[in-house]
Parts: sequence; C-alpha cells; structure tokens
Amino acid sequence: MLVQFRDFLFRYMLIGTGIVIAALSLTVFLQPLDIAPAGVAGVSTLLNELFDTPIGLMIFLLNIPIQLLGYRLLPGGVRVIARSVVIVVILGIAVDNLGPVLPTEGISDDRMLNALFGGITGGIGVGLIYRAGATMGGTSTFALILQRRYGFPMSTTFLCTDTLIILAAGLVYGWEGALYAAIALFTAGLATDYVLEGPSVIRTAMIITDKPDEVSQRVFANLQRGATSWRIKGEYTGVERTMLYVTVSRSQVRDLKDEISQADPNAFVVIGMGHAAYGAGFRRVRSLRV
Repeated sequence: MLVQFRDFLFRYMLIGTGIVIAALSLTVFLQPLDIAPAGVAGVSTLLNELFDTPIGLMIFLLNIPIQLLGYRLLPGGVRVIARSVVIVVILGIAVDNLGPVLPTEGISDDRMLNALFGGITGGIGVGLIYRAGATMGGTSTFALILQRRYGFPMSTTFLCTDTLIILAAGLVYGWEGALYAAIALFTAGLATDYVLEGPSVIRTAMIITDKPDEVSQRVFANLQRGATSWRIKGEYTGVERTMLYVTVSRSQVRDLKDEISQADPNAFVVIGMGHAAYGAGFRRVRSLRV
C-alpha cells in the first residue's frame, strides 16, 4: 500500500511539474515573441493573435471535441482520457493566470533564443507528463485514436499536424515566424526524447571472434561485464565463427577495445549507442503503477 501511494504521489508530482514548465514555456518564451508551439496550444496561440481570445480557454475548448471523440472511439475511453482532461483543464488555467503576472514582452527580445528555450522547456514539460503515463490531450489523443483504430503511426500524425501549424504560423506571423516555430518544434522533440529516454550512457558491442572464451574471460575479469554468445556463419566466406554481445558503460569503451585487442587482434567489432540498460550490473527495472 505504501509503495502504491508513493508511486501515485510521484506520478502526480511529475504531471504537476510538467504542466507548470509547459505553461511557462508558452507564456514566457513563445507567445510574447509570436512563436507558435505544437498541437492545440499552437492553434490557440494563433487564435489569440487573430482574435485576442484567451490561450488557456481555447486550449480547453478545442480539446472538448477531441476528448469526446476519444471517449467514444478508444477502448476504455473514460480511463484513457480522464487524466488528459485533468491536465488540459489545469494547463488552461495555468496559462491564463500565469500570463498577467509575467512580463508581457517575455525575458528576451531575441526570437532565436526564445524559440530554442521555448522548445527546450516545452519539451521537458511534455516529457515529464509522458513519463508519468499521461498525455497533453489535443493532438496526442487524436494521434492515439488514429493509431488504435486505423493503424496510423503516431509519429506520422504528429508530423502532419505540426506541419499544418507551421504553415498556419507562416500565414499569421509571416514566414520568418514559421521558421522560428519549426525550430521550437524540433528542439521540443529533442528535449522530450531526452526526458523520456535519458542521455546515451551505455554502449553495446558485437564482437565476431575465433577466440570467444579468451575475449569473454578478459571482459568479465577486467570490466566486470558479462557476454552473450552464439554461433554465426559468414555468408561470403562460409566460415563459422562466434559472435559475442556485450553491454558496457560509455566510459568503458576504450578499455573494452583494449581487452578485445589483447585477446584477439583479428576480431571484428561493431560498437553501437544505447540510452539505458536495466538488470544485473546496471539500473533496476522500475515503472509507475497505474
């Protein structure tokens, strides 16, 4: 029971922090310099420029038909969209109430800085909300509907909606404004991925060798890393060899190459990047309970 309460508290701390950061991104960096963010917030920003409608209120109103559609079309509709509705309501309130207490001209008059920092902070906010197992509603719910009902990749839906928003920003703010909107969207995507996946802190190595025992023993003895092996055959030569699969931390790559060269100078090695490893020798697998 205590673990469930802790996970519940941690989840909603992430959501609350993400909402505040996303609201600050919009009100401090993007909207004051006429830069449209992604999704429904971007449409609401453009409507604010054209008709002076409150951004937070429009985020809420535009989400109503999308969330109703999600309720009707998504399996377990109430459970799926309930958290998104709460987030949309709180985000709308935060945006409309933070604006009056913050500088109306933002904290910088450099549009490039605002596009970069608006994208970064917005991406961090969205990433924290995604990490808590929730969504920002809006186009996220729409993309989920298309994915589950019709098999459309969510990335394709986001690409289409973001492209439309950039084009609309070009019509409202001018094409220079569209370029800044594209920069904000791109940096937001990078920041969201970083929050969800973390920094690339591990490396994976595939080692094709005639001396698998010697290589794996040196790796285990000197790097304290295990190896997985299987027999393979080269299609060009027809020769059977052994391939080892090893996961190490980024700082161990140089030592790994040294150990391989000592055991088998003729080994063929491919080293790839990874974001995280879970299990023995690395971090524990953890997840938030629903």
